[in-house]
Amino acid sequence: MGVFTHESEVITAIPPAKMFKACILDGDNLISKIVPHAFKSVEYIEGNGEPGSIKKVTFGEKSQFNYMKQKVEALDKENFVYITEGDALMNKLEKITYETKLEASPDGGSICKTTCMYYTIGDFELKEEGIKAGKEKALEYSRPLKPTSWQTLTPI
Repeated sequence: MGVFTHESEVITAIPPAKMFKACILDGDNLISKIVPHAFKSVEYIEGNGEPGSIKKVTFGEKSQFNYMKQKVEALDKENFVYITEGDALMNKLEKITYETKLEASPDGGSICKTTCMYYTIGDFELKEEGIKAGKEKALEYSRPLKPTSWQTLTPI
């Protein structure tokens, strides 16, 4: 087994508390409303979103996958940190761990840092090109969104 780590950073004008609330705390309820063609539903099969909870994410019709399960490993509402571990969705990976941290940017917005750790099975080697291709496909699903569409769904 090997581990491939991919890090990314996104800067937004939205303050960290508002971004964390919309994307993490309310994200499970909003995602199927915002991009219904990509995500059909998110439901907790154990717990209520706190650490130890397990959620089932059911993908939309256009996805090559039916669903995945994720376990909430950490949820730090004060420091804006969220860590989940989930199914790999393929027979080449054992699991994927996602860590999201939001920090304040100098202009009052947010810096969203994400670290994904892919745990491979056997001698399978994951390459950066494969990660980029997957991210581009995911972006296709979100292109119809307006940058502030989540704000209309989540009053803060």
